[in-house]
Order: sequence, then structure tokens, then C-alpha cells
Amino acid sequence: MKKLILLLLPLSIFAQDSWVRFQVQFDFYAPTESNFFMVSDVSGDTSMFYQPTVQYEYLDTVIGVFSGDYTISLNDSYGDGWTSTNPASFRMGNACQGPILNWDPVVGSFFQRDSTITILPCPPPNPPVCELTTIIINLDQYPEETSWDIQDSLGNILLSGGTYPSVPDYQPQVIINCLPVGELTFTIYDIYGDGLEGSLWGGQNGSYYVVQCGDTLVNGVDPSFGQDSTHAFISDTCVPPPPIFGCMDDDYVEYDPSATDDNGSCATLKIYGCIDSTMFNYDPLANSMENIDQCSYDLILHDLVGNGWVGTRLEIYQDDDTSIFVMTSGFNQVFTLDLYAPALVSAKLFVNQQAQSTSIECGFTLIGPEGDTAISVLPPSIVPFVLYEGFTYCGNICQEKIYGCMDSTAYNYSDTANVADFCYWFPGCASPAYVEYHNDTTNGYITDFNVIDSCFNLATFGCMDSTAYNYDNTANVDNGGCLPIVLGCMESLAFNFNPLANTPDTCIALTYGCTDATMFNYDASANTDDNSCIPFVFGCTDSTAFNYNPIANADNNSCTPFILGCTDPSMLNYSPTANTEDFSCIAYIYGCMDSTALNYNPLSNTDNGSCISIVVGCMDQSAYNYNPNVNLDDPLSCLYSAGCITGDSIPYWLNDLCYAWVIDVDNYCCDNEWDEVCQLTYNYCEGSYNGSVPTRTGNYKKLTKITDILGRPSKQLYNKMLFYIYSDGTVEKRLIKR
Repeated sequence: MKKLILLLLPLSIFAQDSWVRFQVQFDFYAPTESNFFMVSDVSGDTSMFYQPTVQYEYLDTVIGVFSGDYTISLNDSYGDGWTSTNPASFRMGNACQGPILNWDPVVGSFFQRDSTITILPCPPPNPPVCELTTIIINLDQYPEETSWDIQDSLGNILLSGGTYPSVPDYQPQVIINCLPVGELTFTIYDIYGDGLEGSLWGGQNGSYYVVQCGDTLVNGVDPSFGQDSTHAFISDTCVPPPPIFGCMDDDYVEYDPSATDDNGSCATLKIYGCIDSTMFNYDPLANSMENIDQCSYDLILHDLVGNGWVGTRLEIYQDDDTSIFVMTSGFNQVFTLDLYAPALVSAKLFVNQQAQSTSIECGFTLIGPEGDTAISVLPPSIVPFVLYEGFTYCGNICQEKIYGCMDSTAYNYSDTANVADFCYWFPGCASPAYVEYHNDTTNGYITDFNVIDSCFNLATFGCMDSTAYNYDNTANVDNGGCLPIVLGCMESLAFNFNPLANTPDTCIALTYGCTDATMFNYDASANTDDNSCIPFVFGCTDSTAFNYNPIANADNNSCTPFILGCTDPSMLNYSPTANTEDFSCIAYIYGCMDSTALNYNPLSNTDNGSCISIVVGCMDQSAYNYNPNVNLDDPLSCLYSAGCITGDSIPYWLNDLCYAWVIDVDNYCCDNEWDEVCQLTYNYCEGSYNGSVPTRTGNYKKLTKITDILGRPSKQLYNKMLFYIYSDGTVEKRLIKR
């Protein structure tokens, strides 16, 4: 496991002329794969190096730097970049330059991604008054229902998270950020209304915590909070704990692992050895037991179904070492690993989202060389992402006392003895063929004879115990081989066959079946196991239920009925209680739903406030009464001016066909005045004058040209000084206002 090296200093002590803020969201694999550097291109010095220690860690920090060019390097030891279920992001900038790098999200595969940046001089800001805070959300088996936020006293949301539809069930969420000092509230939400109480549905309960300065400010151990639960707490500056005085040197007997301040109490240097006075190698000078510091442990991975683990792995932790194991096949698979001792050992089961439903099939057992179990979690009891802990023990160096003759020339010499005991050699009659063999003693001890002596009566060896099974009435020297009568079944095919029996007794026939009382198919009448035992697999056994488990053989009352409905939260008719898609989902169609509005959309089902009221009028910009606010054209309402000298609408609008005809056939009516001849001509057109078409007699001036003040030809315009030139040579200056 990599170790964290973080080069961060408070801005108040910086002599640099600039600063930069990092806001980095790491991915799921960050603790074992990812980190980043910032290196000065001028000096080659590392200004920043950070490696996360938890999955999905969030970094928000400010550092002081010298202005200049730098190289930012993002690293990933696996080579697939910063990518997992939830996206990673990398942002850095300051108040003077704004965003310098903004990778949100970080995309693409890479082992190392380099980018050269320039940091300009920028006065450092005042350091924020805030404290580093850790939020821990231990999810249940419904992570898509849970969310949370932290608000200040005004209701402003400072931090928030969730819901978590893309993470595996039970996966803890750890968020590290800085909170301002003051009174705050933490609220956790559940959209279903059952809180984090996963045990209601056959799973494990969740929990939540807010930790600051080593203290737990929010202790959410009650999962049954319904739809939400709010906790008020005070965010405050960290006060260092009082010192704990004691010996801080572990080479001394007086060593206190909880001490934070050495008080000079270290006095007795540890002398390691065997301190058990009953042992062979007891060391009276030793004051500390010397343990064996390393040994091999057996790790047994279990699988209820026997098809191996897919999308699941077990990680074993000790000190800074991490070992990863995956079961490939079978019901049990054994691995060997070396562990330090005596020491803490931890294990955690990881699953991805696709494998979360099969995690109950998994389990593991960690067994030491002496058969002691450090940790064991059998299926279906294991909970993913929970840290299981135990302690290793490899024994100590003490050796048991073994008594025996240590003289290699003696008859009873023992090469395994480490403590001297009584020795004897060949005594008396040295021939075992005689009754007197080994029969001579001196002062109660067998003397050392190495020649035949005192051998008179030839021995007949045999069992001389008349109650023994093999009693020999011809023997005169007991050979120590008497066998007791052993009653038992002597038929090899019987259940109670006793290979040690020498006297026949009642036999019991074999009855095959499962003899393990902890198994699903245990047969109380069986006396011989036939390897047919089937483990209990708990689950819903109702094939008509939503969560029916085809591999379950023992119902655990967890069955949930099918609830049909739309299960897509992005749909209009989404049903949070439904667990089975009935394909009735209706997508949101946003639009105006007011049928009286201009932009009414008969296909929309969700009003988005876009309705526009209908304004009817003239939309022709060339018309006299053009209205820019009109959105529904009424061309018949448009009024057009002929631009005649009499003025707009005087005596008629150009829309009047007879008026348009009159000024076309008699220009005088437009260019000079609307006189009696003009009116009679108009009446003739509309049919109210029955005489002949009036004619204009005599000479009259006719408009021949219109110019601007510079003499350039122009048409009649409003609000502009123009000159009207007539056929009789007269010129009129006019300004027609509109």
C-alpha cells in the first residue's frame, strides 16, 4: 500500500507571490492507483503531491506558490485513467486568473497525463475559518434512495451528496471537506421513507456520521428515521487534546502506546526471551516474551453455489500491505499467505454493482498454523465493504521439556530429549531367551551386564493373564503382549464395524444419508454420511414473488410481491413503490398547456411556464399601424398611408380601393389637395355619383420631383425636411411628421 505524502503549509507563512486552489474529486480506485504532482519547471521542485487514502476522496485545499511555469502530472498505475462508476474531476485556479485547469470530468485512459500551466502573481487571500470534516454514509442495500446535505443557519447548502444509484449496495461513502465555524445542521433523506433500515427487507442496516477534530458530531446509528432526520451541531476550531504522559519508547517495559508526551518514565530495557519458568529454554534474565514474528496462514474462500466469484474480491490488510484474492471455482479454495504476528489483520469484501446480489454466496476463513481461527465470516452472513478484524499469533520461542536418557550409549537413549533422565544399559542375563533375562539388580537399579549371566531357565514367552483374549497357559515369561477382550461388530460392511474387536457383538446395518444437523437435508435416521448434504440457502422461495431466489431452499419471510409501475425516476409517471417495470412510463413533454395561448402545445403533459398570450394586430412593418407587440397577424387590420400631401388617412387610407384609384388617375389629388373634383371622382368609383367621370380643366401645377436639402432625389419620407418641385416651377419646403 502506498503511503501519503502531502506537502501543504498555511498561507500565512508563505513568502511566495501567488497561490492556487485545488478541487479534486478522485475515483473509486484512487487509494491504490492514483495521485498527482505539481512541479516547478524552473527549479524542478515539487510544490504539490497528493495521494488519496479512501475511495471517492474529495480534496479542497489552497497552497502558496511562486509565479511561473509548472507541470501538472496526473498518474494512474493501472493505465485506465481516473475512471469508475462515478466520474472524477480535477480543477485548479485562483482569484486573479480564474480557472487554470478545469477537467470535469477527467476523461480518457492514461498512465501519466502532463499539462504545462503558467501561474501569474496573485496576492494570497485570507485563509478561510473552517475545519476539515469527514462525512461517512454507510449505505444499506438501497443506495438509490439516500441523499444528504449540510446547511448553515440561513439555510444555505454548504455540502450535499446522493442519491447513489450507480454504487454497489452497502458501499460506504466518505466525503472529506472543510466546514465553516458555527452552528450547522446535517440532514439525511430517504425517498422511500424507510430510512437506512435495510433489515426490514432481509438486508443490513446503514448508518451515518459527521466527524471533526477526532470527535463524532453526528452519530447516526438509528437507521429508522423514515423520510429524513436533521441533526444540529457546532462546527468549531480543533482544540488539541490534553497530553498523555508516559514512556513513548517501545524498547522499554514501561512503554505506553497511548502516551503523547514522554515523561522520562522509560527505565527498564526490554530483554526478549522465554519467560515461562516451566519451559526448557526459560531465560531468568528475560522480562519480555519473544514471539515468533511471522508464519503462514491458510485463507479459505467459500462459495455457496460453487461457481466462483465474478465481480467480487477480498482484500487482506496488514500494516501497509494489501493482498487481493478472487475465488475462481469450487465451493472452497485455499490460499497461503505470510502474516506478521502478533498483529492486527483486517479483511474487506468488495463487490461491483453487477455482483451485489450474489455477495451472500461469499465468505472466508483465515486459519493459523496451529489451527486457530483469526477471522471467519461464512455465507450468507458477510456484508460487503465492512472491515472485519482479528489478531494473528504464530506462537513464541518457548520449548517444552522432554525428559529422557541423553547418553547415546545407553539402552534407553532418546534423541529427542532435552532434559536428562534415568539411563540403563544391558543388565543381568543378557539373553532374552531365558527367564532370568534382565532380572539382576543392584540397589534397586539394573546393573550393566553385557554377557550372558544368571541365565538358567529357557523362557517361553506369551500372555500369562488368564482374563486376556490371548492368554497362553504354556508361557512362563509374560511378553507384555496381552490383549484385552474387545467386544464389537466384526462384519466389515456393518455400520458399527470395529476393526479392533476380537470378540463378536451386535452389528448395525448401514443407513446412508446426510448426517450433518446443520444442513438443509439432514436425515436423523441416517448413520452413514453419503456426501449428499445441502447447505441452507435462505431467501424468498415463492416463485410468484418479485425477489424469488431460485437457489434458495429455506424461506426467510423476505418475499416481496410484484408491484407494477414505471420504475424510471426520470419519467412523468414514475412510481417509487414499483419494483417491476410495466412499460407504462411516460416521458416528460414540456410546453405550454393553456389552450388559449399562442404557443399552446396539445402534446405537452408538463407546463414549463412558457405560455405566451395572444396579441392580435398588424404585423406588416410597412403599415401605418404596425405593432411590434403583435404575435398573431390580422392583415385586414393593417392601415396603409398613400403618403399624400393631405396627410395619413386624410381623406382615406390607401386600403380604400377607390381612393387608390383616384390618386392614381389624378395625381393632383395626392400631390396638391383633395378638392371637389377628387371627391366626385371617388364617388363615381364607389357608385354614389351617376354622372360621367369628372375631368380636371385648366392648368394646374403638378408635382414633378422631391429632393432632400442637398438636391438629391428622394421619395416622400416622414420626419425629414424635403423640397417638393412642381410643374409650374414652384418649390415647397415640407416636414411631414408622423
